[in-house]
Amino acid sequence: MYSVQRCMMGRACSRANAVRDLYRKFLNLARSTEERRGLRLMQAWLLPAQRQQFERFGYFDVVGCASGTVYRIYHSVTAPNVYKINEVGRRKQAVCFAPIGPLVKGDVMLAQKIALETDEQSALAVANIFPA
Repeated sequence: MYSVQRCMMGRACSRANAVRDLYRKFLNLARSTEERRGLRLMQAWLLPAQRQQFERFGYFDVVGCASGTVYRIYHSVTAPNVYKINEVGRRKQAVCFAPIGPLVKGDVMLAQKIALETDEQSALAVANIFPA
C-alpha cells in the first residue's frame, strides 16, 4: 500500500513540476517577446547610421539638442548605459538617467535617445553625472 501511495504522490509531484516548468518557460518566452518588441521599436526610431552602429557594436551615438555633445547609449543591463563622449570617441562622463517604471531595455534606450535629442537640459537636470 505504501509503495502505491508513494507512486501516486510521485506522479502528482512530477506533474506539478512539469506544470511549474511549463509556466516558467511561458514567462521567459513572454519576457523575451517583450524584449524583442522593445528593441524593434527602438531600432525603428534610429537613423540608418545609428541602426548600423547599434547592430555592429551594441551601442549608438546621439547628439544633444542644446549643447551638441555626443552621447553614447549602450545596450546594457547595468546602469549607467549613457556616456558623454570626448573628441577622440572615448567615454568622458557617465550620465545616469532612465524613465520610471518597469520597462524593457529597448524602451529605456529609446526614451533616453528622445530625451537627449529633444530636451537635453531636462534630462541632464535629473541625471547623476560622474567620471567614466
